[in-house]
Amino acid sequence: MDLGIRGRTAIVCASSQGLGLACARALAEAGVSLVINGRNRPLLERAAEEIRQATGADVTPVAADVSTLEGQEALLAACRTPDILINNNGGPPFRDFRELDREAMLTGVTMNMVTPIELIQKVIDPMAARGFGRIVNITSISVKMPLAGLDLSSAARAGLTAFAAGVARKVADKNVTINNLLPGSFDTQRLRGGFAAAAKRTGKPESALAAQAMAEIPAKRFGTPAEFGHTCAFLCSVHAAYITGQNILLDGGVYPAAF
Repeated sequence: MDLGIRGRTAIVCASSQGLGLACARALAEAGVSLVINGRNRPLLERAAEEIRQATGADVTPVAADVSTLEGQEALLAACRTPDILINNNGGPPFRDFRELDREAMLTGVTMNMVTPIELIQKVIDPMAARGFGRIVNITSISVKMPLAGLDLSSAARAGLTAFAAGVARKVADKNVTINNLLPGSFDTQRLRGGFAAAAKRTGKPESALAAQAMAEIPAKRFGTPAEFGHTCAFLCSVHAAYITGQNILLDGGVYPAAF
């Protein structure tokens, strides 16, 4: 399917690996010019070259912490008026809520709520003026189904969801959409790192922990980053212009509800 976005420009935050990289690659396959981002410069440069070689897309890597104002300015200096913004960022580490001090809570809210809102503020009016804009926030299944130990991440991302819901309705008539993608368990380095940590903690093999986790998913497998990336690219397409303010779960059926 031609997504109708060839020649558009996109900023994809936290895209040197994992789901962010998958989104960047899917957009590049659709003919979009990219600014990709990460804090690890060698990893980021390698990701940029892989995308270029695979797709022929124009890819500009910007090594920066997107949660800082300096990092945001560096991204926008590379692409002042993006047509597409993919908000993504790391989340607070797994931790019992009793261990969260004020500094940790403020950092978590800044990473997963304030930062994407600041970027939306900076790009949305030019999008509206041009009559095209696609904003996708990568949040988490925990927005709908909170997970113990990820309480701060759940709360911050839920706050972003509520904030964006109102904003989305204010620009829908300008062909600017804002949607959220809520991933469940995807086969990424972060997921595998979690199994490695759990294996050290429990003494169980990583393979057994992974198998147990997959058995609890109705689809009986983890999602692939490519599946996630192509869903993101579709939301950025001309075909998704009538979808806005939505929370789209990609979880293999884990969330047990009809609505």
